[in-house]
Amino acid sequence: MVRIGILTCSNATQDLGCSSVSCLADLRKRRGAFAAYPADEPLDLVGIINCPGCPTLTGADKLMQRIRALTEFRIDAVHLSYCMKALCPFKEKYKRALEENFPNIKFIIGTHEEHITTDEFKKRVKDTFNQQRKTMVDIILDR
Repeated sequence: MVRIGILTCSNATQDLGCSSVSCLADLRKRRGAFAAYPADEPLDLVGIINCPGCPTLTGADKLMQRIRALTEFRIDAVHLSYCMKALCPFKEKYKRALEENFPNIKFIIGTHEEHITTDEFKKRVKDTFNQQRKTMVDIILDR
């Protein structure tokens, strides 16, 4: 049995409301990056955590602490979500740091199948982030 963790993008999960439904569906159906596992080997999703956000002076340290929350439960692999694959400019740096700190765990970039091109996905995400919306300032100033 392969014990799997998923690392999601905090911008996608916290700001855009991604619930990891596509990642979980494709894990169950063994599509996307999960197709690489042997069909006769059970997959056990141990946990899902989100990235601490784009790096600051403590970004890498915060990421290691979050991953450690999964590694304590004997995981075999951590998948960086499709959102991280498509959007994160630090994914390769994170992957190298994670592999160095956790040499017995496989780190795989990607989860669910890609349904649109990466460029189209990035455009849609950017458009979603840039939508005009009201904030608390608008309420306070009665706009």
